[in-house]
Amino acid sequence: MPSQADAPPRPEPAAVVLDLDKPIPDSLRGAVLALGNFDGVHRGHAELARVAGAMAHDLGTRPAAFTFEPHPRSVFRPEEPVFRLTSPQLKLEGLAEAGFAQVFVLPFDRDVAAIPAERFVDDLLIARLGARGLVCGYDFHFGKGRTGSPEMLQAHGLAVRVPVAVVPPFSWQGEPVSSTLVRTALEEGDVARAAAFLGRPWTVRGLVTHGDKRGRDLGYPTANMQLARDCRLRHGIYAVRMRIDGAWHEGVASFGRRPTFDDGAPRLETFVFDFSGDLYGKRVDVAFVEWLRGEEKFDSLAALIAQMDADSARARGILAKTPPFLP
Repeated sequence: MPSQADAPPRPEPAAVVLDLDKPIPDSLRGAVLALGNFDGVHRGHAELARVAGAMAHDLGTRPAAFTFEPHPRSVFRPEEPVFRLTSPQLKLEGLAEAGFAQVFVLPFDRDVAAIPAERFVDDLLIARLGARGLVCGYDFHFGKGRTGSPEMLQAHGLAVRVPVAVVPPFSWQGEPVSSTLVRTALEEGDVARAAAFLGRPWTVRGLVTHGDKRGRDLGYPTANMQLARDCRLRHGIYAVRMRIDGAWHEGVASFGRRPTFDDGAPRLETFVFDFSGDLYGKRVDVAFVEWLRGEEKFDSLAALIAQMDADSARARGILAKTPPFLP
């Protein structure tokens, strides 16, 4: 199956970047706000969306997500960037799929981090955004010194008559789902396990750039992409699908340093099966389906090509048994 049929573009919510120096239009006020970083938009986050949707229905309003960009850790520890599971754009699309038609994005910096938790709730969430209700996870913390907690939100909400729901740990396959759990699976190369916790394959988006053209000489022309500097996906070979112009195509990808050739900076190289179009300059998505093997150094090009033949055959077999997924 070289490709899947075209489908409508993925849903995307209305994103509102908040400016604390400007008023909020009345049309944007009055939602039930689900609070969090939402990195990965995994099954636990989908549970927050479900709870927020139910509360919004009961209150006769709509659910909206409230999140931060960039990730707070990148502000406080830029030398140790967090492995982001989703780019800001993919996070927005994931939140739309989870059920949020609107997302408030607060630019995060040290000034925002210094806002006392009580003022954050009273001045921003309730006074400015007019929150009709609040939803957060059991481990959500915010405000100066991270003193804002689920317990504080519940007590404060009770005082000002704003309902607050705290979502307990959401388990899948016997484990509480978290962004950390997904990161660990990806660092081990276990993309299938990561997909189970995400509720969909882990996906990256990037621009196809010119490489060294070695793959073409080997009979395996690849689409080359640079992933984010903080990406800690295990180096190796994967069965993947690539979305090109709205349709998914099957393939096999290598992420790593190319030890047989230059041992250079990590790069994602994807060979798309049965595809002959020009991908240079296109922005594509690559979804990781299954780990095949680790990265290796080969003594000869013949040995490398033989292994690439085997990898491609194995990837085709895996993907033939993997249900298709929509754009």
